[in-house]
Amino acid sequence: MPPPFGIYVHVPFCAARCGYCDFNTYTASELDGSGASPDGWLAAVRSELEIAAAAVGERAVDTVFVGGGTPSLIGAERLGEVLGAVRDAFGLAPGAEVTTESNPESTSPEFFAGLVAAGFTRVSLGMQSAAPHVLRVLDRRHTPGRAVEAAREARAAGLAHVNLDLIYATPGETDDDLRASLDAVLDAGVDHVSAYALIVEDGTALARRVARGELPAPDDDVAAARYELIDDRLSAAGLGWYEVSNWASAPEAQCRHNLGYWLDGDWWGLGPGAHSHLAGSRWWNVKHPARYAAAVAEGSAEAGREELTDPERHTERVMLRLRLRSGLPLDLLDAPGRAAADRAAADGLLELDGGVAVLTRRGRLLADGVVHALLAAAPV
Repeated sequence: MPPPFGIYVHVPFCAARCGYCDFNTYTASELDGSGASPDGWLAAVRSELEIAAAAVGERAVDTVFVGGGTPSLIGAERLGEVLGAVRDAFGLAPGAEVTTESNPESTSPEFFAGLVAAGFTRVSLGMQSAAPHVLRVLDRRHTPGRAVEAAREARAAGLAHVNLDLIYATPGETDDDLRASLDAVLDAGVDHVSAYALIVEDGTALARRVARGELPAPDDDVAAARYELIDDRLSAAGLGWYEVSNWASAPEAQCRHNLGYWLDGDWWGLGPGAHSHLAGSRWWNVKHPARYAAAVAEGSAEAGREELTDPERHTERVMLRLRLRSGLPLDLLDAPGRAAADRAAADGLLELDGGVAVLTRRGRLLADGVVHALLAAAPV
């Protein structure tokens, strides 16, 4: 049976750049004079879909994920056109999951109704925090209550699954701020929550503020305590972790597209800077929207490619599967790796059951170290 096949679509447009963001995104002023536009982007995506269909052949799409950037900026009608183009090029498998990311400030009841009419089944909304001062540090533009309101609008419109994203351990955030954010998330009635510790990425406005001493760097111990707070609160409300940073109310609420990344799936990434993976080959597109459109017109937007070796694929398989609650099959480890897994279990970092290694909560806090130990067969 072939692995699941997904389509990722990268929308590179944003109304403003958030201070912590290092994604491949562009504001209108940054694109001024380049000739890049949402309509030009859409035409190039259609053309890349034709290239993809010719390369892949007949293969129905199991999941579609539109990310960014801010996909909601281009509107429900264009998002529907994107999905229609995927249908025309490949067809959707029965019960396909179709997700778009959205920022709360660029959504409305009409927007969500348009998504449902187009065939979207899932929306992921960037909430980050319910505390105004935390949103200001992150340079987020929506008001604290808008994310919850948008989640309710999405549910009322008929979207089957709704996710809210949180960022925690932002400088200036308190435990009470995070508790208020979690209360708001749960009050919204969503069936999926993603929560990520703030990372200060090089080259971002946030990194410059930290370097100047305007803000303290995030504290690892604080982040660990906040993670435990999140896990306790969400678990008590019936949302169980299924990946280190993701919680869902039931298996059907889990993000199948992301599971495809974590479980050796294949996907084609459309759009500027998008990455793809097919049968051990990985490649990525040119980043700038204008260059992307020109490259597609010439027959390929590919900027680089790598063929994964067996050891590289093994490393990724261990790293990604261990992050999942379904766990890492121990038969993927050699004898030294199994001995390292036994040591990690003795240290309370892993549970070993039925030939599978699963991270404990303490292990989730130290996941990268556990992965290194299993691969290097070094003491944890």
